[in-house]
Amino acid sequence: MVVTFEQFAMARLPSLLRYAVVLTGDRDLAQDIVQEVLARAQVRWRRISEAEVPEAYVRRMVLNEYLSWRRSWAVRHVHAVGERLVDLDDARGGVRDHADGVVMADVLWKRLSTLGRKQRAVLVLRYYEQLEDEQIADLLGCSPATVRSHASRALKTLRLSPELMERIPAEEKS
Repeated sequence: MVVTFEQFAMARLPSLLRYAVVLTGDRDLAQDIVQEVLARAQVRWRRISEAEVPEAYVRRMVLNEYLSWRRSWAVRHVHAVGERLVDLDDARGGVRDHADGVVMADVLWKRLSTLGRKQRAVLVLRYYEQLEDEQIADLLGCSPATVRSHASRALKTLRLSPELMERIPAEEKS
């Protein structure tokens, strides 16, 4: 059965938006990215629909748009506002006080916003998309060792105290 672009967009839009929000940390920027990607996908839909998994193709387009130089300014301006992890169907059962969950989500978003684009993309692909290092390397066009290096540096950065984060030069964060 051939799926039309309209059917695909209606069915997969919420999933693509969640994916883009986790990548960007900003709902408005995520909507811009998904809109741009879907506009390009519509033009190429005949070829995309012939792919084994059209959704994977479009998700890669979203990732590439996020990593693109045209969006580099947005990464420097990501703030811990907008979408919260608890709004992304974060299934952390047993949270007693909702406020604690919101505070933790804000802290996580703030820490994630300090990461470089590739480091953040690696963490999203690894932990949100549940991809293996080899698959991530293929998507990012690098080696699995580079993926592990990005993940290691990103996790180290996330573990650092905020005071130490301010001392890290910007070039080491990317």
